[in-house]
Amino acid sequence: MTRRYALVGLGSRAHLYADALLGDWRDAGEIIALCDTNRTRMNHHNARIEAAGLPPVPTFHPDAFDRVLALADAVIVTTVDATHARYVVAALQAGRDVVVEKPMTTDAAGCAAIAEAAERGPGRLVVTFNYRYSPRNSAVRRVLAEGAIGRVTAVHFEWALDTLHGADYFRRWHREARNSGGLLVHKSTHHFDLVNWWLDAGPELVFAQQGLRFYGDANPPAAELGPRPERGRGAPGLGSDPFLLDLAADPTLKALYLDAEHEDGYLRDRDVFGPGIDIADTMSLLVRYDNGVQLTYALHAYAPWEGYRVVFNGTGGRLELAVTERAWASREAAIDPSAKGHGDDDGYAERLTLHRHWQPPEDVPIEQGTGGHGGGDRLLLDDVFRGASEDPLRRQAGYLAGIRSVLTGVAGNESARTGQPVRLLDGGTRLAD
Repeated sequence: MTRRYALVGLGSRAHLYADALLGDWRDAGEIIALCDTNRTRMNHHNARIEAAGLPPVPTFHPDAFDRVLALADAVIVTTVDATHARYVVAALQAGRDVVVEKPMTTDAAGCAAIAEAAERGPGRLVVTFNYRYSPRNSAVRRVLAEGAIGRVTAVHFEWALDTLHGADYFRRWHREARNSGGLLVHKSTHHFDLVNWWLDAGPELVFAQQGLRFYGDANPPAAELGPRPERGRGAPGLGSDPFLLDLAADPTLKALYLDAEHEDGYLRDRDVFGPGIDIADTMSLLVRYDNGVQLTYALHAYAPWEGYRVVFNGTGGRLELAVTERAWASREAAIDPSAKGHGDDDGYAERLTLHRHWQPPEDVPIEQGTGGHGGGDRLLLDDVFRGASEDPLRRQAGYLAGIRSVLTGVAGNESARTGQPVRLLDGGTRLAD
């Protein structure tokens, strides 16, 4: 039976699910409704539905979400992070299944509301942690589960966002903590979930420090660059300043944001060195897990390259994963957003190395699939639209995984604010009073 899906929130992330349902997963589901605050974005998605040979579907403002639920078997939520809980809870209470982008929500209250709705109703909730499905991360889970390094005792995890990807969070709605929870919730949720999943454990103590050290109007780059425009559109430096985004240069960005801003005033190309940014770009955490493992974690959003390094120390050895997603951020790619993406010269590389005591290092093979994230996106979409298969790695994530990852970031924000460690209870699913 073909399932009826409503798309709620129609920014760029919605394309992943819309493209799936209009393409290789058309037999598994159909789009039957669109819901967004902006009619231009809904019209854009309806035009893409028509281009796929299907009739346009009804469109709804969020105020009419009950009418959306009356039409759908399931909803896919890709709205602003801070609004996720509203739609997730309403859908679950109506008995609908829900697919929600990470982070599942942005605060402890949202986590509690979603948990209550998920436990009381028949609806199924899937949180789309696509990094679990990446072959390299799946390989880590497999090696650890096999006991290749004995009992894991400590993890070191560093993630670097370059000045193409990292800067973008400081242009858009993410730059305000009330929308995104800051990068410790919006971005690091991916990373905390990976650690929780890799270790099959929950966080119980978090200590953190963070600050805004590069972006914003009070740091050295802003002083060195001099007076800045409010946004990229119409700015004198547009086309030469790598920190100014030209929305008109990318057809998708133009259609979703530039052509839509007259309706709601949302500016997708704010200057990253302007005022009003209240999230951090430099973060470090110490986390203790309920199985005794210690994590040191760092994220910064202004590196010259993009990727991550994660090291697992254990009683029988050490496992190291080194990933370069982009070896350098070119000025040309920053100026022309349509030039972004992996090319032949961006230095993409990954290596998983196993070090056993008293033995030479071993390179662990990483099997690649086709499509985004080494084939991981296809596996994720299969789980979402066709249902989870027998998976010994248990990659499909539900609401408890969503809560653990969110509350690690929430606890980090609170610890950084107070200077004190924050405790979590019940396997990392509840903040201590």
